[in-house]
Amino acid sequence: MSFLKAEWRKLALGNYVVDPALLEKYLPHKTELDIWNGNCYVSLVGFMFKNTKLLGIPIPFHKDFEEVNLRFYVRYKDQGEWKRGVVFVKEIVPKPALTLVANSIYKEHYQTLPMKHLWEEKDDLLNVTYQWKLNGNWQTFGVSALKTPQKIEENSETEFITEHYWGYTKISPTTTYEYEVTHPKWHAYEIVDHQISVDFGAVYGADFAHLNDLSPVSVMLAEGSEITVENKRKL
Repeated sequence: MSFLKAEWRKLALGNYVVDPALLEKYLPHKTELDIWNGNCYVSLVGFMFKNTKLLGIPIPFHKDFEEVNLRFYVRYKDQGEWKRGVVFVKEIVPKPALTLVANSIYKEHYQTLPMKHLWEEKDDLLNVTYQWKLNGNWQTFGVSALKTPQKIEENSETEFITEHYWGYTKISPTTTYEYEVTHPKWHAYEIVDHQISVDFGAVYGADFAHLNDLSPVSVMLAEGSEITVENKRKL
């Protein structure tokens, strides 16, 4: 049985190119950075969990909620085959029980903060905004896109960012947790505009404060789908 089943919907992704050396201390054992066209990415990602079930059971008051995370991309060679995955610097959710479960079972880096979102259709546009409150200040990630989603092109930047099906967590210098995330290939919307008003240093630590002064090299909005998170294993 899958550890978690849910829908991930309206995934906003803001992608920044960084120096690979920045991520070395966050890199889980046995993984290496997954580079695309010479670029090393970190992504700010906001989305909604919908119809969430833990071990097949819906948890009261925890079915639908926001998440915002900062992640980067890695790969791991398993019996000669490359697995492409993500590593989370931090994941923000509005429910303390979610933080407790994720941090204790999966040893992730969750934080509980007040959150809210807005999904709005206006004329031919879809407006999606995710917000979270830290130290009395609302952080904002919003996108506007054309309302009709399109297939994601093969070998595109959008495919690279969205098509990672494994999660890796650094437990110690010699121990990594691996878990599989399953979902069909997504569709994405054409971005018209975006707003990122985030204090990266305050939210994610001093290593990422310089993102305050950078513009993302790309911004995406994926529709998402039903997903599963499978049970972890130790590498």
